[in-house]
Amino acid sequence: MENSAPSAEVSARAARSDRRRAGYAALGAAGLVLGIWIAWIGAWLLGWDMDELGVRPRTVQGLIGILTAPFAHANFAHLMSNTLPLGLLASAALYAYPRATRYALPLIWLVSGTGVWLWGRGSIHVGISGVVYGLMFFVFFIGLLRRDPLGVTISLLAFFLYGGMLLTMLPRDAETSWEYHLFGSFAGAIAAFALRKRDPLPPRKRYSWEDEEESDEAPDEELEPPAPRDVPVLWDGPSRLQRGGDNVIRFPGRERDPERPTLH
Repeated sequence: MENSAPSAEVSARAARSDRRRAGYAALGAAGLVLGIWIAWIGAWLLGWDMDELGVRPRTVQGLIGILTAPFAHANFAHLMSNTLPLGLLASAALYAYPRATRYALPLIWLVSGTGVWLWGRGSIHVGISGVVYGLMFFVFFIGLLRRDPLGVTISLLAFFLYGGMLLTMLPRDAETSWEYHLFGSFAGAIAAFALRKRDPLPPRKRYSWEDEEESDEAPDEELEPPAPRDVPVLWDGPSRLQRGGDNVIRFPGRERDPERPTLH
């Protein structure tokens, strides 16, 4: 059984499309990472208070934080901890699901911030970790829902790299916004379920035997054993001998020598 070999033109076109998708994913992820870095460096140089951009639950002035909190980080270490996972997960999502990710990113951004504003603790919540958690859950669940090889591979890789983030979705550290993590994850799972059909599934690989013409005779007939009535009888025991059959070979018996001892 062999795969049908694609033509050179089809392979070249697929390679160009793959390079274009990879470039788009890298550019989009780099733009997102660059945006949070520019916001943090600009606020640091100008002496702005990042807390003014955060989400303040159940306050009117805190509503602006739904849009601006992901650009604000408490310190440089906080910014660095979000940079690498944001870049990797955004690249994977944009590469595997470019159409769905365009809608998933703003959905995760708004739903996570709104959830924190409605049910978060009475504190100031800043950082893009909610979007990072949302992307991880989005990539994980959409791959399992679609069941295509690329999606399943990326979802398992994302869980292998960042599955430990599940531990910070529960209240452990007073300085960690577990609410942002929780609502971001919830938004990512919802986005995966709602947008799983936005991107077309990859073409199914066809095999050479699928293109062969089917014969008139059903293939199963060759494998069926013959009926019992069609099998010739080769020997039916003493009954044939009694009927005068001549297909039984008689072997002369050996007379035992009375002088020869027997073994017991």
